Amino acid sequence: MVLPSLKLTEKEITTEFPAYIMGILNVSGDSFWEGSNRADRSVDASVDVALKMIEDGADIIDIGGESTRPGSNYVTEEEELSRVVPVLKALRKKTDITVSIDTRKAAVMRAAVDEGADILNDVSAMEDDADMATLVSERKIPVVLMHKRGIPSDMQSNTAYTDIVSEVASYLAERALYAWNEGIEPDKIILDCGIGFGKNLEGNLKLIKASKAVADNVRETLIAKGADCKFLHVLAGLSRKSFIGQITGKNTADRLSGTITADLLAVQYGATMLRVHDVAAARDSLAVYRAMNEVN
Repeated sequence: MVLPSLKLTEKEITTEFPAYIMGILNVSGDSFWEGSNRADRSVDASVDVALKMIEDGADIIDIGGESTRPGSNYVTEEEELSRVVPVLKALRKKTDITVSIDTRKAAVMRAAVDEGADILNDVSAMEDDADMATLVSERKIPVVLMHKRGIPSDMQSNTAYTDIVSEVASYLAERALYAWNEGIEPDKIILDCGIGFGKNLEGNLKLIKASKAVADNVRETLIAKGADCKFLHVLAGLSRKSFIGQITGKNTADRLSGTITADLLAVQYGATMLRVHDVAAARDSLAVYRAMNEVN
């Protein structure tokens, strides 16, 4: 199957692979994986990391200046701006790659869009900042709406659900309707079940398996309200996360094999975007996946 394009403000991006690859460029210095921390690097060094991910096959570079790992603390708007904007400005001098910004703050996103950012990746699904939806609608950018519980410092203290798939789907449908009512086109809404954000191992696995079901539920909800919604992309952010460690017994640095397996299963179950630390490995695995599925 050829994936639908992703519509940005003034262009569309496409892929010949079974999923788009979003490379993680962490500039917070507080990632759950030490190998991902970039705050101690210079701006030029961070740009070099991004350029290497592009060379390895990334479709999107996701820049984040505030850690949202379990147990982390939020940072000020000023701190986040000081981390994100210089890297983005420098990157834009080198490439026109699609850039997403991992932020909950409208002021950060506004500054980033002014410097050429293309996509909002909001772990709060635009709940944390009342100005965010207006900004996204006015600038006509896509938005990733993610499900989470609580805030990073306490999110893993409540991981019990009655029916996790139904509850997450209902939440994302509610946020998608909010986005549409705020003037955001349905084809610019991307769903993220929030693997690891207030979920236990079983819940994470159920949500990965339900990727297509969640997207179908949200799409049907939008259509029922009158929206013209032909397709919704689903982002899977699984890279090196703790649930893989729970299964394999491996520490964060040794979870690449588990990540590749989880990513490919997520694609099989309906994910159309993979947010990864290891772009080259993701690209190779998707190439093999595509080849296997093209054989009659």
